[in-house]
Amino acid sequence: MATIAPLKRWIKPEVYPLFLTVGTAVGLCGFMIVRNLSSHPDVRIDKEGRAAGLLENYREGKQYKDHAVRRFVSGHKPEIMPGINKYFSGGN
Repeated sequence: MATIAPLKRWIKPEVYPLFLTVGTAVGLCGFMIVRNLSSHPDVRIDKEGRAAGLLENYREGKQYKDHAVRRFVSGHKPEIMPGINKYFSGGN
C-alpha cells in the first residue's frame, strides 16, 4: 500500500500523452542510432575499417540512401489525404 500512493500522486492520466510522446521520441532516436551505427557506410566501428581511411564506396552509400521506405514513397504524390484533395479541388 505504501508504494501505490506515490504512483497515484506522480503518474496521473493527464500525463499519459506526454509519456507516449517522449517514449516514441526515445524509441525513434534509438532506432536511428542503431541504424546509423550498424549500416551507415561512413561509420566504421572495427579496427580494420577505421584503418582503411576514407573509402570511395559509392554503391554502399547509394544503397544506404535509397532504403525501403524511400523507394516506397518515391512513387507516390506528396499528399496526406489525396481523396479529400481531389474532392475539394474538383479533380476527377
